[in-house]
Amino acid sequence: MTFEITKDLDLTKCGDCVIAVKASKSALDLSPQFKRTCRQEGARITMRLEAAGLIDIIQGSGSPDLSFTHPLEMVGRKSTYTSDRTIMIKADKAACDIDRRLVRVLASPRTILAAQLTVQV
Repeated sequence: MTFEITKDLDLTKCGDCVIAVKASKSALDLSPQFKRTCRQEGARITMRLEAAGLIDIIQGSGSPDLSFTHPLEMVGRKSTYTSDRTIMIKADKAACDIDRRLVRVLASPRTILAAQLTVQV
């Protein structure tokens, strides 16, 4: 189970894990310092999602296996699987777990989502 943010995708009904499109950053675009910290053992990653006054928080883990090399997408995973799109593993939420009020607001193409990533070791 995952959540996905992408830079270049038009959402279809098949995109049931996509929470945002037309993002300004992808996994590749994250800062080198952030990526280094996320690869440390014990790294805890937090993603804060905010739109229309609604906030949800997703927390997960980093891993030395995170490559952060995908030029278009970021994916958070509940599992420990990693790929070039993965920005966190062992997440406490997938797309289906995000506050439904926030999901309804995000359904509008006019909604702007602010997604803030932080990491602590």
